[in-house]
Amino acid sequence: MNQALKKLSSCDDFGSLELGLRALCSGFGPVSRMDVLPMVDAGKRKAVCLLRLNSPEQEQNLITQLGAIRFGEDLCVIVDLRMSD
Repeated sequence: MNQALKKLSSCDDFGSLELGLRALCSGFGPVSRMDVLPMVDAGKRKAVCLLRLNSPEQEQNLITQLGAIRFGEDLCVIVDLRMSD
């Protein structure tokens, strides 16, 4: 996982995760849409983040730099979250 995404794993809730991810991704261009979906996989908390930027070039740069993948028309980023105490 990308170092910048690892920093997001310390977010306490999905609202702060969305704000942090939006700030990170805005460095590549304006974020036109973002959905953050909770997920539990093998007992580990994760967030599936689907997003769109304004241009294919911006999206390709985000894919290259953050390791995002395409999921249909969206970009997909999965963030591992720390477990709640």
